[in-house]
Amino acid sequence: MSLATRALVPFFVIFFIVNIIIGACWDVFQKWGTDNFVLLGANALFLLMNIFVFLIQKKALSNKNPNVFIRSIMSGMMIKMFGCVIAVLIYTTTAGKAFNKSAVFISLVLYLVYLGAEVAIMTKLNKNHHG
Repeated sequence: MSLATRALVPFFVIFFIVNIIIGACWDVFQKWGTDNFVLLGANALFLLMNIFVFLIQKKALSNKNPNVFIRSIMSGMMIKMFGCVIAVLIYTTTAGKAFNKSAVFISLVLYLVYLGAEVAIMTKLNKNHHG
């Protein structure tokens, strides 16, 4: 298994752990008034966005110009930010009065978990590549 493939493992681990937690706590989230399907959708969206951004950053890491890597980090942040904003806008317009604030806020915390994993992975890859 290549280093890039192994680097993706934490994203999948987070994805499966979150899905297991949502499944195991389904009734608890329902009692709290949280829409579980929004959480599952956000989890899938974050996985896909992080894989896409990771591939961009991994390619930029092999470039000799360090500015390319910095631009890929900034581009990745913009892609994820706009992806989240667009997802929330679509959810807001389609859900109408069924809009679930708690699911959106829990999803934003989940975004931070994926962000932490991305930073840790890219720091490790950058250290291995340039160290």
